Amino acid sequence: MSTSADGIRVRCKLNYPGFDLEIDLAMPGKGVTALFGPSGSGKTSCLRVIAGLQRSTQAYVAINDEVWQDDARQWFVPVHQRALGYVFQDANLFTHLSVANNLAYGKSRVAQSQRRVSLDRAVSLLGIGHLMDRQSGTLSGGERQRVAIARALATSPRILLMDEPLAALDRARKAEILPFLENLHIELGIPVLYVTHALDEVARLADHLVLLDGGRVTASGLAAELMTRLDLPLAHGDTAGAIVTATVVSHAPIDHLTTTHFPGGTLIVPAINTKIGQTLRIRVQARDVSLTLTHQTGTSILNILQVTVTMVSPDAPGQVMVALEAGGCPLLARITQRSADALQLAPGMALYAQIKGVAILG
Repeated sequence: MSTSADGIRVRCKLNYPGFDLEIDLAMPGKGVTALFGPSGSGKTSCLRVIAGLQRSTQAYVAINDEVWQDDARQWFVPVHQRALGYVFQDANLFTHLSVANNLAYGKSRVAQSQRRVSLDRAVSLLGIGHLMDRQSGTLSGGERQRVAIARALATSPRILLMDEPLAALDRARKAEILPFLENLHIELGIPVLYVTHALDEVARLADHLVLLDGGRVTASGLAAELMTRLDLPLAHGDTAGAIVTATVVSHAPIDHLTTTHFPGGTLIVPAINTKIGQTLRIRVQARDVSLTLTHQTGTSILNILQVTVTMVSPDAPGQVMVALEAGGCPLLARITQRSADALQLAPGMALYAQIKGVAILG
């Protein structure tokens, strides 16, 4: 069944002993949408409904112009007929087969006439060409997950469902695989639904964010906006921070620094090997931002931005979280209550944010 609407629509109800899932979501039909929340919030159940692995009542599932389930019309597309790729926390490769044969299995699941993704392109994007003759059981964790993603792409999916694909990997293996994940949806144009409870993965990958708790959607919107909303838990605590999308304008090789620009001003970051004009995601932790009434000189801090206070909210005991705006871009500062009182902070107040450090997310 087809529809003229774009985007991903999911409406469902599930009843388990002690837990109910009830969601009604409209998500973008492109880019990466992260489903974020604590364990048991309903993230995986949502993916299983989309995949058809979990039969829900009163459900509606549509991926851009194709309806996969509409209980009001008694319409249900079986799992094997849904053009989707599913990547689990465990790679689930056939360990007795080579990488090439694992990929061939994925490719065999889709008819020649329906193949929209070049397997050679997927292999190139995921950097696994040198692994093709290896037995899957000999691969590292990061290599196994890259092969699992390639196998999912070999089915030419209309959507890629990823259920905490990095949860079983250590920090080094995460760092190895994240750059490949960043490029997939850009290069292939396949929407990704990405389940995680790791905020660093949300910051690195997500364009859109859905917050789940207790089987309900608590918020849905642009990731950069939700991460700085003081009425949401993401914007509180030691891990709170803002995501800034900036453009590279120059490099200073001698100083090992790169200068970037965004609507709120200039951010100088550790040197990165990128072309002038390329965009970067930069994470600014709230704990690394201090506030001052006047522009300071004679300081080691390179990044000083003119900002406006939009809201002040209590955080940990003796601390407050300050929501700021710099050229329309949201930022956060976590400071002591004493400092907030001394500065007499209030919404609409203009002052300067001093940013001690930034993290380049890619």
